Amino acid sequence: MTNLKPLADRVVIKPSPAEEKTKGGIIVPDTAKEKPVWGEVIAAGPGRTTEEGKHIPMEVKVGDKVLYGKYSGTELTIDGEELLIMRESDIFALMPKK
Repeated sequence: MTNLKPLADRVVIKPSPAEEKTKGGIIVPDTAKEKPVWGEVIAAGPGRTTEEGKHIPMEVKVGDKVLYGKYSGTELTIDGEELLIMRESDIFALMPKK
């Protein structure tokens, strides 16, 4: 993976792959694929500190599958791997564990 260590309340997410086929079996061309809105947390910061100095820990942890906004975060490529870095507040929900 990556040795990227996010600061404060930021997380690094590996987006899920875009859908290759529709449920009906139609192959989707690259130009028509929608941006994924869920992925896996691969790194998380320690949490944020309030103005009063109180530490607020992160709710998400490495390995969590999360749902985030379609246009959230900053895209970056490290070692050929597409990643997103965003604040924890840009994450909408945790995906249920199977």
